[in-house]
Amino acid sequence: MEGLLVVDKPPGLTSHGVVARVRRLAGTRRVGHAGTLDPMATGVLVLGIDRGTRLLTYLVGGDKRYAATIRLGRSTITDDSEGDLTGEVSAEAVTDEAVRRSTGAFVGEVDQVPSAVSAIKIAGVRSYARVRRGEEVELPPRRVRITNLDVLEVRRVHDGPIVLVDVDVEVGCSSGTYVRAIARDLGAALGVGGHLTALRRTVVGPFTLDEAVTLDEAAERGDAAAIPLAAAVQRLLARRDADAAEARMLANGRPLAAVGLSGPYGVFGPDGRVLAIVNESNGRARPEVVLAPAGSEG
Repeated sequence: MEGLLVVDKPPGLTSHGVVARVRRLAGTRRVGHAGTLDPMATGVLVLGIDRGTRLLTYLVGGDKRYAATIRLGRSTITDDSEGDLTGEVSAEAVTDEAVRRSTGAFVGEVDQVPSAVSAIKIAGVRSYARVRRGEEVELPPRRVRITNLDVLEVRRVHDGPIVLVDVDVEVGCSSGTYVRAIARDLGAALGVGGHLTALRRTVVGPFTLDEAVTLDEAAERGDAAAIPLAAAVQRLLARRDADAAEARMLANGRPLAAVGLSGPYGVFGPDGRVLAIVNESNGRARPEVVLAPAGSEG
């Protein structure tokens, strides 16, 4: 098994846990993933296997889409349902109209403060580790892009003497956006607090939930479950075809003449195998990643 594997991550399993399972399945330690999902989250997790790990860098900055449920009326330390409760107030007065109006303020280029319980490092230590030690953590805001925050449904939930409001949303956003932080900030804007109760990632770059496989399906299908290296590069990047002489040059790490393509892009040999990912500068197409073995003619 080599290339990219699009997994439908189950709930309760960390992204690292998925990597460990696929390492055993693929028989290699060379497995990594692009874009961590929290244990409670499900959906698209793209894994690179063997030489496919070298493609993950071209996915890291890709846009993502999510289906999520935000609960208004309760706040938690993690901004999701896995953390301890930090505040509670009835959201009975929050109208559907107010919810829809407030979500509009989150669309566009916004400065978002990540959740304190996140993997962001402060002086070399993960933020969540500092919080667990009882430290007060204040992370600086980050500029992110939210392309859409669409309200699908608003529901009232009666829980004893209080009324909570569940909001189902679809989110399109840039890499680095925390949907948990959107839940927290929407609750703050409405004056009742909020946290995330469900999160399902449906898109990462060009890869969608429709093509994702469960871990059991990956085990059953074996090599056929992965997107082969050449097909994966073509999904991610523009394509250039090389002749046999150019293929030999690239396989040995030598640059080609530029052809005016904006990089990075994939270069393919005469037999259709992907040879390298290159970027053009100063009239030369220089390899960033060499994928063909040395001496190969493609």
